[in-house]
Amino acid sequence: MAKSFAEVLEERVVVLDGAMGTSVQARHLNADDFGGTALEGCNEYLVISRPDVVADIHAAFLKAGCDGIETNTFGAGRVVLAEYGLADRAYEVNRRAAEIALQVARDFSTPD
Repeated sequence: MAKSFAEVLEERVVVLDGAMGTSVQARHLNADDFGGTALEGCNEYLVISRPDVVADIHAAFLKAGCDGIETNTFGAGRVVLAEYGLADRAYEVNRRAAEIALQVARDFSTPD
């Protein structure tokens, strides 16, 4: 039977991923990657415009030995997304971010 997260924490240090924003910046993306000039810099929207980039960043953290990853949703609340005219898409962005992270995590999951 698989152990719960809390049980694993009692046994060892669990390593989580690093800064998504820094990882995105290292990709040197352009306005087109974000979905246009108006959306440039909205890292959270990459789950819609470039889900492959987000998945690749998650995978890189897991390849480096992380035990878990977080979603690309740091600024995915309605207030921040409103700065890009995306407030009404907050649920969609958050859901897609969770789907991408879950799929990548599944791809790397092992019984250990």
